[in-house]
Amino acid sequence: MTDEKLDLPQGTLNLLILKALSLGPQHGWAISERLHQVSRATLQVPQGSLYPALHRLERRGWIRAEWGVSENNRRAKYYELSRSGRKQLAVAADQWHRLTTAVSLVLDMG
Repeated sequence: MTDEKLDLPQGTLNLLILKALSLGPQHGWAISERLHQVSRATLQVPQGSLYPALHRLERRGWIRAEWGVSENNRRAKYYELSRSGRKQLAVAADQWHRLTTAVSLVLDMG
């Protein structure tokens, strides 16, 4: 692995958050940690990017939030996918797969 920072294309963080929340409600720090873990430590989402993205998704109606208690017995805001968020995840995932397939075809041309 390289220590180079990867810049996510616009909209990718939304897709990653929606996917993480498709597995069940989570608080912000847990979302960030899960993405870091699943990406084999390649993706590190700073709080300064994560929380504005969560608020954007909430305003769009793709996620809902409610206060709860974390595993550390601290007050935390838990986010979960809404019905429209599930639909958006399906659309965005399909677009992502089509885009990455097309880019791969171009990069692999002889």
